[in-house]
Amino acid sequence: MATALWIKREDLVRQTALGGNVDTDKFIQFIKIAQEIHIQNYTGTRLYNKISDDIIAGTLANPYLALVNDYLQPMLIHFAMVEYLPFAAYTIANGGVYKHTSENSTSVEKNEVDFLVEKERNIAQYYTDRFINYMSYNQATFPEYNLNSNADVYPDTTADFASWVL
Repeated sequence: MATALWIKREDLVRQTALGGNVDTDKFIQFIKIAQEIHIQNYTGTRLYNKISDDIIAGTLANPYLALVNDYLQPMLIHFAMVEYLPFAAYTIANGGVYKHTSENSTSVEKNEVDFLVEKERNIAQYYTDRFINYMSYNQATFPEYNLNSNADVYPDTTADFASWVL
């Protein structure tokens, strides 16, 4: 089955700190990962599959189009960055794992990358909260949201990303 990515490269470049000269092959898989893990977690399997099938068929129309544009794409953009940032400085090739360096730049520390990931996660949480609030009042408009069964992913209705503080 083909996978429809719900955002384009330009969406990440325009709406995040990702530079326009970053090779698409370095981050495209993280869009798919974020979409399948995070977005499907909040839409549930049936709604996720309905939207993906409509995108592949070129038939995505309102109200689903508005749902994707207004709620799901902003979530996906920032969840994709959450997934990509920890790997951004590395390349895995035949010779091993390499960390990129440039003669006129300085590598960032792990805690700085963690800070960026947390900032992106906070933004994703904001959009996720908006989606959950919207769906709580508009479930009838999207019947697939509540049609999950058996091994399907049921929609998570909380956006709690709180971490443990020791």
